[in-house]
Amino acid sequence: MKKLFIIGGMGAGKSTARKALVDAGLPFIDLDKVGHDVLTWDTVKEELVETFGADIMNAEGEVDRKALAHKAFVSPAETRKLNRITVPRIEDAYRDQVAELSAAGNKAVVVEYSVFKNRTSSLAYDADVVIAVLAPLDLRIERAVASGFDEQDVRRRIARQITDADRIEAADVVFNNDGTPEELRNQVIAWWGTYSKDL
Repeated sequence: MKKLFIIGGMGAGKSTARKALVDAGLPFIDLDKVGHDVLTWDTVKEELVETFGADIMNAEGEVDRKALAHKAFVSPAETRKLNRITVPRIEDAYRDQVAELSAAGNKAVVVEYSVFKNRTSSLAYDADVVIAVLAPLDLRIERAVASGFDEQDVRRRIARQITDADRIEAADVVFNNDGTPEELRNQVIAWWGTYSKDL
């Protein structure tokens, strides 16, 4: 089963590209969602409380992601502590999903990966295709704010991500999303039509 990873900065249009492939019949794995699911595991909750304190939990006994982010993203050292707890679990959950989809006979899976750093030290090391979706910075900020994010928060998040130059270097396919969602969708569908002929 081919693994197609979609990477791109906040507001670049990863979800639009992913939806185009899902509409073409492909299953998908959203690694952000896998990361959120992992935070509901009891073992993960216990380790997070031990590391960051009980005040990261809400009244329902679930991880308050905002409270956790305030503590885990204050410095690279704290972020590493979070990653040591969550990343191995995310990898396990991802591999389980890939195995299930492969066993079900799917030819390919789309993986949306917002925290991609490079191909060697990440889940994308065995990607068959890395697809980068790019857009000008001001347009990305505008889109993210329009979808409900705070502008300062958007700028902070983007500053922590890799650059588009890094993404281009890592990618096999690059889509420039500086037009309408429909234009991006058409480009992705056209690419998939060509690529899937060989599957």
